[in-house]
Amino acid sequence: MRPNKPLLTLGAMAVLLLVLATAAAGFGAMRLMLADIWRSPSDGMLWQIWFHIRLPRVALALLVGTALALSGAVMQGLFRNPLADPGLLGISSGAALAVGLAVVLPWTLTPIFALYSSMAAAFIGSLVVTLVIFSLSSFSAGLARLLLAGIAINALCSAATGVLSWLSNDQQLRQLSLWGMGSLGQAQWPTVAAAASLIVPGALVVQRLSTALNVLQLGEEEAHYLGVNVKRTQRHLLLSSALLVAAAAAVSGVIGFVGLVVPHLVRMTLGADHRWLLPGAVLAGAILLLLADTVARTAVAPAEMPVGLLTSLLGGPWFLWLILRRREAAGV
Repeated sequence: MRPNKPLLTLGAMAVLLLVLATAAAGFGAMRLMLADIWRSPSDGMLWQIWFHIRLPRVALALLVGTALALSGAVMQGLFRNPLADPGLLGISSGAALAVGLAVVLPWTLTPIFALYSSMAAAFIGSLVVTLVIFSLSSFSAGLARLLLAGIAINALCSAATGVLSWLSNDQQLRQLSLWGMGSLGQAQWPTVAAAASLIVPGALVVQRLSTALNVLQLGEEEAHYLGVNVKRTQRHLLLSSALLVAAAAAVSGVIGFVGLVVPHLVRMTLGADHRWLLPGAVLAGAILLLLADTVARTAVAPAEMPVGLLTSLLGGPWFLWLILRRREAAGV
């Protein structure tokens, strides 16, 4: 019997992820060794740093990387366009606008609500845009119109966020800028639990529809004749993908290009079959963001670089390469 290559590759990626996650929890402003943590009492400083600061940070990086990469893989398959990205539908821009409103407008909140106001606003903003897209998907004639609607939502939200930045004072402007750069610095166990409660079910729904997503690559008419309920499948995939991005944006801010780069890398290794591509994107997205976040918080320690800046520095050249490669393939 021939070995199952995709299964072996996924197994190797899972082992690599486990090793990297274990190592990443030891890196930071203070280097932690597993042997020292093992000998440390549960109320000791080393254990407290490892369990309450490092592990939630690692877990959140895995969840956010998973959500962004999986969403990107779904959108590229759904739009049959390798340039599709989770931010394409305006969800990240909606989150940024809601955070801008929460920061700039003079709300009077209790301290506990004020602490999580940006996170809650990001989720509400993402969810509102998701519902708008879902409504459009019920009445729109096709995905091309949704793509144009996403571009319009992006432009509108970006302009409104710019107005709020112009109206804000120095402190508010700094807060808005830091959120827009993307960071996992708010990682705590309650944050991880909240993100996991949305990302894990969303990922399971998407994986269940992987076979239907394969059939959709043949075209809507062919998929219909092969027994796929095209509109319902597209709506479920679109909503699941949007919820994944909303959950990630709510806890981390805007982190770009993970959803664009990772599906391409996985497709080169595992092929275009979404039954393997989607779990591959889950593992590769988690690995990529875990590595990026570890570099971001250790390269300039004790300071910390926003991880969104690092992913943009890596993803920008990749995006340009994709555009140039498509122009060459088209003979332009």
